[in-house]
Amino acid sequence: MTPLDYDRARIWHPYAALGESAPPVRLAARGEGLDIVLADGRRLIDAVSSWWCVAHGHCRPEIVDAIRRQAGILPHVMFGGFTHFPAIELAERLAGMAPPWLDRVFFADSGSISVEVAAKMAVQYQTALGHPEKNKLLALKGGYHGDTSLCMAISDPDGMHTLFRGIMTRHYFADKPALPPGGEWRDEAAESLRREMALHGGEIAAVICEPVFQAANAMNFYHCNYLREMRRLCDEYGALLVFDEIAAGFHRTGPLWAHGRAGVEPDIMTVGKALTGGHVSLAATLASAKVADAISAGSPNAFMHGPTYMANPIACAAAIASLDLFAKGGYGERVAEIEDGFRRGLAGVESLPNVADVRILGAVAVVELRGMPSRPDVDGVIDSHGVWLRPFGKFAYAMPPLVSDAKAVSRICGALGDIASREAAPVQEAGDFHE
Repeated sequence: MTPLDYDRARIWHPYAALGESAPPVRLAARGEGLDIVLADGRRLIDAVSSWWCVAHGHCRPEIVDAIRRQAGILPHVMFGGFTHFPAIELAERLAGMAPPWLDRVFFADSGSISVEVAAKMAVQYQTALGHPEKNKLLALKGGYHGDTSLCMAISDPDGMHTLFRGIMTRHYFADKPALPPGGEWRDEAAESLRREMALHGGEIAAVICEPVFQAANAMNFYHCNYLREMRRLCDEYGALLVFDEIAAGFHRTGPLWAHGRAGVEPDIMTVGKALTGGHVSLAATLASAKVADAISAGSPNAFMHGPTYMANPIACAAAIASLDLFAKGGYGERVAEIEDGFRRGLAGVESLPNVADVRILGAVAVVELRGMPSRPDVDGVIDSHGVWLRPFGKFAYAMPPLVSDAKAVSRICGALGDIASREAAPVQEAGDFHE
């Protein structure tokens, strides 16, 4: 049995079957800068940053060297009863980059866990203040926060997780934001937010959203005034405001933090993905002193969460090296250049028969199709252009490394345009292109 045969028969991949019905996979041998190098020597530009995390490119020497050094000093130690220098330095660095009031840091294994932590913080905060009835969250339709149980329960209720409704706790949802970032604000656009808070504000511990950019369930960009109205409503009803910056943070949409466009202060913020430049898994939940102090003064006077690999020293060292690269500056300008390249390279694509919409913000380009071409068609585009894309639903999109040059962006646009030019496959043949 060849390695690929074994993989097909025995190893599950994300959102995929096993055995004969498993979709084909490519055998990656190494990563080099913008490219994934396959075992047969072919190279693919990683146009989705390996699910949006490889911000600085693959095998960035500064990050790889930091991982090697730390692995020879202290690969891991339990964070219960111990601390270590990489965790302390990383916490200080994160607090220095985040909005100044978010200076309490909880390290998590992954983005999904950091969202679970944020939700637990919100509920424990409300309980500590004497409001145990405030144990629900208000989220946005179209949102995506991860695949663990709580994260599924606050992601789009009609999105990819409907199969598991039976195990989800019921939370509340406002309508998917409809106004794009550059559109003229209409106050009635936030009426659903106001209605849900009026109906359920007595139960809501926190409002949570992906600020400005809803990723894996909607690929939707929206007006920053939604965030301002969320802040106002949270203050009125005594709820916390949580921003999930896992996908949008670290310059993905342009500014360091997507919510920076709105000038709004969250109480809790989650970060991940680009935190380590995609070299190892790590996330963090940042909270305000108001939240931390209330929990610490409550009963129990400890925050009730503790992953085994919390603040893993190797991951922290990788994150410090990644933040060093961000701190050198220029990423905002690079993202502006990528955005400009997307706008030039995708000009005219919206007029193709199978295209419903084209939307671009920062280093994110989304081509919403009327129907997805067949999997063989998409695979043919990937191979012919040498560009790795992973369409899902009706979305063909790109979120390349933030260090992508004009030539790479042009090739990515060529591949997106090629997919957009293809006919939609019949539903039964379209295959599953899930995120």
